[in-house]
Amino acid sequence: MYLLHWRIKLLNVLPCLPYRLYEMHKQLIPVRPTDNFPVKAHDGPQPKKYRYVRKEGSCNVVFRHVPEEWLLFVTDIFTTLVEIRWRVMFLIFALSYILSWLFFGILYWVMALAHGDTRNVTSEPCMYEVRSFTAAFLFSLETQTTIGYGYRGMSENCMIAIIIVTIQDVISCFIDTFVIGIVVAKMASARKRAQTVGFSNCAVINLRDSYLCLSWRVGDFRRHHLVEGTARAQIVHSTVHATGKMDVTYEDLVIQQRDVILVTPTTVFHRIETGSPLYNMSLVDLRKADFELVVSFTYTDDSSGMLHQSRTSYTPAEILWGQLFQEMIRVSRRHYRVDYTLFNHTAKVLVPEVSAEEYEHKKQWRPSPRHTPRHSPRSSPRPSPRSSQRNSPTSSTRQSPKSQQRNHYENLLKPPMVTVELVNDSHKPPESTSSGDPQHQDRLTLPNDLTNLVI
Repeated sequence: MYLLHWRIKLLNVLPCLPYRLYEMHKQLIPVRPTDNFPVKAHDGPQPKKYRYVRKEGSCNVVFRHVPEEWLLFVTDIFTTLVEIRWRVMFLIFALSYILSWLFFGILYWVMALAHGDTRNVTSEPCMYEVRSFTAAFLFSLETQTTIGYGYRGMSENCMIAIIIVTIQDVISCFIDTFVIGIVVAKMASARKRAQTVGFSNCAVINLRDSYLCLSWRVGDFRRHHLVEGTARAQIVHSTVHATGKMDVTYEDLVIQQRDVILVTPTTVFHRIETGSPLYNMSLVDLRKADFELVVSFTYTDDSSGMLHQSRTSYTPAEILWGQLFQEMIRVSRRHYRVDYTLFNHTAKVLVPEVSAEEYEHKKQWRPSPRHTPRHSPRSSPRPSPRSSQRNSPTSSTRQSPKSQQRNHYENLLKPPMVTVELVNDSHKPPESTSSGDPQHQDRLTLPNDLTNLVI
């Protein structure tokens, strides 16, 4: 029975086997030997890591069980309406007009019933041509929108009708003002302007002035320039304990030239030096790290004068080691050209895969090219008597040709000896220049080495 059961299963699978093989073949992607694919090794299944700040700049945070949440929204109703979505705002504003027309229409219909306008047509009415609920609703709409078709109107017979019409006119002015202000504030929201200032998709680490630097690119996609722009970056660490408690810590990064006038796309960089959170982190440590780099750019719009802020975040997988942003700016005859197709393009460069601390340590112990093992003639010590004996003519015959040549050039570097001898015409000059009375020396003699010098 067991074998029969497996045979039945095999017969059910065989007809679908060609189709499954075809589907697997469609999912295969051809790979060339020159393609470069990152390989990540995991010790085991890891939970999905959510961002603290999304790429578009919004915070991935949800508030729950806020005390008196609805009261806070109602108290700051202007900010609440500015932050809601457009479809919700249109629904609220449409309901505000319709409900106000309906409310005052009901009041006019009640006044018509109380005054007897629906029963007695010949008597002086409280409101002309208002004898039904539909007519009362149309009268309310025409009064609030100031249409005035000429059929319906208000008479002087009812003081209560005059008061209600006055109240409706005042409320309609408040509704119009509130709607226009909310729409203008929502259209001029800082979030919309912040979307026109973008960051690069990734950050890079490369060498800059012999220092390891972390850099990213920021650019304005509009033609209007920004003034008083300030860049900022933080390392966000989130630690989850076994009890479910989560700690979030922030570390500021020191940015060189943080004040930027964003006329053209600019590369903001942080020098990884002593005191930096990335100082002890190598390429291997970066791939294993668990943090989030949150960068922001706060600026003032030149056209509107409003203060805006754009944000984004980078995970360790989005920080490329040994990459460099490509140049976007080209100079023409009349102006500078910025090619935004190269905004996110990077190129590989040679960067050591060690940490900045180890790189600085190796750079300090590296021998300087200025110092050579040879000593200059000025700093060389005085020759000892033994060395003078070695340089004597009796010992020169025992030396090799190379040592003789070296001694020859060392003698050339010595200052020439000048002696003065007094010679009489009737006597021969003495054989040795060092003997005799020094008072009778008035002739100059030069060493043989300088006379035999061939240039």
